[in-house]
Amino acid sequence: MKALEAIGSIAGKYFAFWVILVALIAFMFPTPFLGLGAYITILLGVVMFGMGLTLRAVDFKIILTNPLPVIIGVAAQFVVMPLVAFGLAYLLKLPPELAAGLVLLGSVPGGTASNVMVYLAKGNLALSVAMTSLSTLLAPLVTPLVLLWLAGQWLPVDALSMFKSIVQVIIIPIALGLLIQRFFPRAVAKSVSIVPIISVVAILIIVAAVTSANAGNVVSSGFIVFIAVFLHNGIGLLLGYLIALGLGLNENDRRAISLEVGMQNSGLGVALATAHFGPLAALPSVWGAIWHNISGPILATIWSKKPTANVEEQKVMIQAKTNL
Repeated sequence: MKALEAIGSIAGKYFAFWVILVALIAFMFPTPFLGLGAYITILLGVVMFGMGLTLRAVDFKIILTNPLPVIIGVAAQFVVMPLVAFGLAYLLKLPPELAAGLVLLGSVPGGTASNVMVYLAKGNLALSVAMTSLSTLLAPLVTPLVLLWLAGQWLPVDALSMFKSIVQVIIIPIALGLLIQRFFPRAVAKSVSIVPIISVVAILIIVAAVTSANAGNVVSSGFIVFIAVFLHNGIGLLLGYLIALGLGLNENDRRAISLEVGMQNSGLGVALATAHFGPLAALPSVWGAIWHNISGPILATIWSKKPTANVEEQKVMIQAKTNL
């Protein structure tokens, strides 16, 4: 519980502020941060390693016991968000690199910050964690194929190379984290409380690196990209909720699916865009890292004031997840 509360405090109260501050500093004084771009992949690996350290078998139990909400949520994430990004890119007439970058943001899996937002929003935490975990594990196959289908008209997409990149920066670090957790549980239990801080610092460095590399592009394209990311996130949050509502899921599930669909792993988007498309294509994911950590806490705060009927059940779910 303490670990999750620490993450919630950082993400809900301070993380958005630090992301904006770091982005502003890197924009105004880009030179000191330019060399950080070479470490983006390593830093994202650190974040994913931390995810592996905190994953538990119970996180996947819901996939076997109640798979429908998980399948609906993950399918919505990999269908709704890429298609919404594709439509917005055409509607806003984005240049090729920005269009491909927006579709990339829509094609990556859910980010771990969404789990915190679901917790704060009194949604179904177990469903949220299961969706994040499953979409992350599916990303090496699904993300390159979706990009090849939707973004290939703007920029060449090397699906095989992207598959390898995602395995390197996501699957291998998560697997290492799981192995260390399996063989050194006491050490992990003692150190897990600092994992959120390390992850936050890594993401802030990634934001600084990409913002500094795009300082000139922010001036020329920053506003239109922000509008695209703002609309993309808002539509995703809304459609995620409406899809769950239309399929008769309860309020806890609706909140979880809404936040999971609307919030992406923007760090992965930055890393893939930088490696495969160019710095400009990373700009939508940079804005995503900023805006998702503003819209998420706002929506979570609104929902937190409207408790659902399954409060006691939620306490059990939270305890199962956080009893490390």
